[in-house]
Order: sequence, then structure tokens, then C-alpha cells
Amino acid sequence: MASLIVAFLPRSGHFNYQYSVGKPWQYGLLIAPLDFTLYKDAEAVAMEQREALRKFRPYFNRRASVGKAMIAQMRDDLKEKSTPDCISHIEKLLHRIYDTGVVAAADWERIESKGQTGIMIIRDNVATAVGLDNLTTPRRAYLYLLDNDTLHYKVELLQSYDLDRYVTSNLELNKQKTDMAQKELLADVSVADGYVMKGQKIIDRGEIVDEHTAQILTSMKAEMDTRQDSHIDRRLTLLGQFLFVAAMLFCLCAYLLTYRVRLVRQRGVQWLIGCIFLFFPIIASLVVQTNFTSIYVVPFVIAPVVLRVFLDSRTAFLIHLLIVLISSIVLTSPYEFLLIQLVAGLAAIYSLHELSQRSQILRTALCVFLAYAVVYTSYELIMEQELTQFNTYMYVYFLINAIVFLFTYPLLFIIEKTFGFVSEVTLVELSNTNNSLLRRLSEEAPGTSQHSMQVANLAAAAAQEVDANVQLVRTAALYHDIGKLENPVFFTENQTGVNPHQQLTNEESARIIIGHIADGLALAESYHLPESIRSFIRTHHGRGLAKYFYVQYKNAHPDEEVDVSRFSYPGPNPSTKEQAILMMADAVEAASRSLSSYTEASIGTLVNRLIDAQMAEGYFTNCPITFSDIFTIKRVLKEKLMTMYHTRISYPELKK
Repeated sequence: MASLIVAFLPRSGHFNYQYSVGKPWQYGLLIAPLDFTLYKDAEAVAMEQREALRKFRPYFNRRASVGKAMIAQMRDDLKEKSTPDCISHIEKLLHRIYDTGVVAAADWERIESKGQTGIMIIRDNVATAVGLDNLTTPRRAYLYLLDNDTLHYKVELLQSYDLDRYVTSNLELNKQKTDMAQKELLADVSVADGYVMKGQKIIDRGEIVDEHTAQILTSMKAEMDTRQDSHIDRRLTLLGQFLFVAAMLFCLCAYLLTYRVRLVRQRGVQWLIGCIFLFFPIIASLVVQTNFTSIYVVPFVIAPVVLRVFLDSRTAFLIHLLIVLISSIVLTSPYEFLLIQLVAGLAAIYSLHELSQRSQILRTALCVFLAYAVVYTSYELIMEQELTQFNTYMYVYFLINAIVFLFTYPLLFIIEKTFGFVSEVTLVELSNTNNSLLRRLSEEAPGTSQHSMQVANLAAAAAQEVDANVQLVRTAALYHDIGKLENPVFFTENQTGVNPHQQLTNEESARIIIGHIADGLALAESYHLPESIRSFIRTHHGRGLAKYFYVQYKNAHPDEEVDVSRFSYPGPNPSTKEQAILMMADAVEAASRSLSSYTEASIGTLVNRLIDAQMAEGYFTNCPITFSDIFTIKRVLKEKLMTMYHTRISYPELKK
């Protein structure tokens, strides 16, 4: 990964200063690190070149045969139409015109537009300078023929001869000679304006950058970029960039392996972090190298937002910090970039605590824009202390950044499908009881549907208290028993007085009860439920027993060795805090329906007995859940059950 990032980084990394003419130098004492030529400003060089081109004269070849051919053609055409005197007069004028030289109208306009005053006419390998005033064009030559001697030759008569047919350009542009001469002329324009010696002071902190100093800095950067092409410098720069990027990747790996080991084991998480870590530094490098737009148009805050939605806040901020650090090494003002991006990333993470509505993205975009604007304004006030010196275009870049950030919402959907994540928005959509599967559950197994809703309320309340994923637990609780749809009447909450288990053996009943796990997974697959929801279906009973039928069978066969696997759920046991919460809530809610009285003592005893038994049987061995969490969950479940089953007062009847 480090090699791929470094491959896109620019190699001109020695001159990392940002300055503006008329403003103080923000860095320390700058000494010339090498000898270099002081180059003129590009505008000054261009002005000198334009001035030189005004004095330049393009080269033309004289085609003598053109004039002779036109005169011969004229004599032949007019010998029967005109008098010998008139023909002789026209011939004399044509000789004069062609001896002077006729330039094509397009060439004449091009020469005039460049401010040039004449041309060079090549005759017998000798170039002669001729002023533009001494030349003519076909149009001007024709008018000259008509107006030269109006006393003896009427204009109307001459017009009837169509004399414009005998006037054409006899001077042809010699492009090769002209281009060569022009290049030589431009090469004579010096681009150098002095020389700077190694060790010479250029500027110190606090000094104002004037035009001359800016010229020196520009020349030094150009010289350093030129020398950067040497193999030794390129290898050293490449080595430095590789070591820096590798150090950032090492910090990321150290963090993940120390504090987020469970994340590292998930392949989707690895791919997501890798893609984000590659994408933004590469985009930053391309923007800087192509100079296509400002780096502040790139919405770096998308990275922490995406990671916050799918992972957690700390991981999101750390990766955002490392991405910004890597991207900053390609910029000329890394300090300003770091300040602005880090504050904007924190603002994005803080404002998007939980994404469940589209409007939250809009609110986060507004927070990001304000963070950009406030930090940039404060930084400029510290450095400039004059509002007139502010770069107002920066606020336009920040606005564009915030607008581009709005595309995070559809991007989250793409990431979900690509890497197998589930966002809060998807969980909220799945928890809508009007969707097809939950509506079918409420119609075909109303008791199970009611049980699932009660479990969802209990589990969500407990998850809230122990800082677990509330929306995930709530949604998973609604779907954890969907397998009961295949045989709803075999589950007590859906029965209306008839118990079909009375006609079955204990082993057959246990098989049907345990089968709702496999049936639920099959339904989840057919309805395309995400893997995170399916995991709750697998684990909400863990590797426990269908105890009712196991005890029944055990009592009926006291001397027989019972095959426990026939009465055991396939599991596995819960592996996350959320799965453990659902297991506790499911067991407590189901057992609470069998209580004869709902008192604080009876409910407390029930909750303690069930959860302590689950702990004793090792269901939570692989869960990142603490004794403190379990104690809190017990307390919440007791409180919620007391609220659910509180005694209602009886209403009096109206006496007649």
C-alpha cells in the first residue's frame, strides 16, 4: 500500500514555501542552498519578446514568373478589346506593381496585427528589407490601376476589362526561413536577470516579500525542480516519501492491533480502510500535480464520516488524521491544511453521532462548511490582520467542498453493498413494521410478532445503558424469531387453546422448536437480510437446550443416557455485546409470561435466575461484555418489566 501511494506523490518536495508579494515571510531565515540564475518575471520576458517581434521582419520569396505571366495574359486578352496605347499603359503599371511586390491580403493583415513595419524579400539568395508602405495587396493594386490616370483613361472603361484578374500576389511567405529567424530572435532575449550565490541571504522571518524577493524565490524553486531530475535526488526523495508513508501505516496497524483487534479480523473492514487510505492521498497528489483546482475542493471529511457510520469515532478520527498528514506532504502550506482539515473532520464526526435520516447529512455539510470558514478566517486574522488581504476564493472552495460532501449519502449505499456493512439508515428501514417480512410475521404469527416487539423494546433500553448499538439490537430483535413463520402453531405465543405438541414425542417437538433457527436463516436469505441481522438469528439461543422437552424426556426416561445434541440449538454462542443483550432480553421476556404475579420480587428473581444461568453455562464467554454491563442490563430489564406488567386500577361502574 505504501508503494502504491508513493507512486502517485510528486517528487518536487524540497521547496515547500507559500508566500505572497507584499505580505510577511512566515518562515525562518532562508539561505540560498545552491548557486542559481536569477530569472526575469515571465511577464517581463514575454513583454521583451513581444517588443523584439515588433522589429522582426518575416521572409518572403519573390516569384518573378507571376508578373510576366499576368502581363502576357493581359496583352492577349485585351488586344482586340482595347487600343495599343491603353494596353501599353496597363502593362507599364503592372510592371511597376510587380516590381514593388504584391503581398496576399492574409499575410498583410498578419504583419499589421503584430505591429511589424516591413518584410524581407529574398531575391537570388539575397534578402532585402522593404517597408510595408512600399508594398501593396491585390485589392490596392487593382485600385491603383483604375485611379492612376483618370484624365486619359476612364475608370468605367478600365473596369470593363476586369483588370483584377491580372493582379495577384508575387511574394510568397518563406515559412521555414521565417520560423528559424524568429526563433533566433527570441533566443537572443535573455531570461536571466542576475545570479544568486550559495549561502547568500534571501529573506528572514517577518520581512516583507517584495517583487525582487519573489523573483529570487521563483528562480530558486525552478532551479531546485530542475535539479530534482537527477537520479540521486529522485531516489532520496522517493526514500523519504516511502519512509513517511510507511510510518503512517505503521501507526494505523499499531492502533488497530492494540485497540481494534475485532475490526482487523473482518475482511470488509480491511478493504474499506485500505481503499479510503489509498483514495484520498492519491486524489490530493493528482490535484496538486495537475493544478486542476484547489486542494480544498476535495472533501476529505467524507473519510471520517464513512468510518464513523460503519466503525467508530476514534478509528474514524485517527485514520482521518493519518490521511491528512500524508496528503499534506505534497502541499506548499501543510500547516494551514492540517489545521483546517482536522477541525473540519472533528466537526463532521461530532455532528453525525448516528446517521438515521437524510437530513443529518445536510446538517453535517453545514457544520463542515462553518468549520472550514471559521478556522480559515481565524488563521488569516492571526497571519494577516487585514480583511482586505483575505483570499475570498477560499470560501467558494469551502462551499463547493460542502456540496460535494452531500454525495456521501448515496456513497454509503454503495459501500454497504460492496463491503458488506449495514448503516443506521438501513437498520431504520428494516425496522419499519410495514415491510413485507415483518407484516407477514404480524399476520401469520401475531404472538411471535408481539413477543419480538417487546424484546426489541427491552433490548434497546439495555443497549442504551451499556453503550451498545441500539438500532442494531432493536432491528435484530424484530427479526430474531422469523423462523417461527414456518410452523407458528407449534409455539405457545401463537396457540389458541390447541397444543399440537401433545400429539408428538419430545424429540419431535424439540426438533421443530430448534428448527426455527434454520428456518429463520433460510427466510433471512430469501428476503436478503444483511449478515449482521442473520448473526442474531443464529445466536439468540446460542448452544442452549430446548429445556422443556429435554426435561420432559429426561423425566420419562430416568435410566436412559440422553443424547443432548438432539435437544441442543446449533449455535454459536453470542460473540458481540449486542448479541448477548438480545439473548438476555429474549429469555427474560418469554419467561416473564409464565409468572403468576408480577411483583418486584418475582420479576427480580426471574431476571437474576435466567441471566445467572446463562452466565454459568458460558454463553457469554466469547463476548466483550463486563460484569458491570450485565449488572446494568439486569437492572434495566427489571425496571422495564415492572413498567410493562404494572397493576392497573379497576374502573368503577356507573350506577343507574
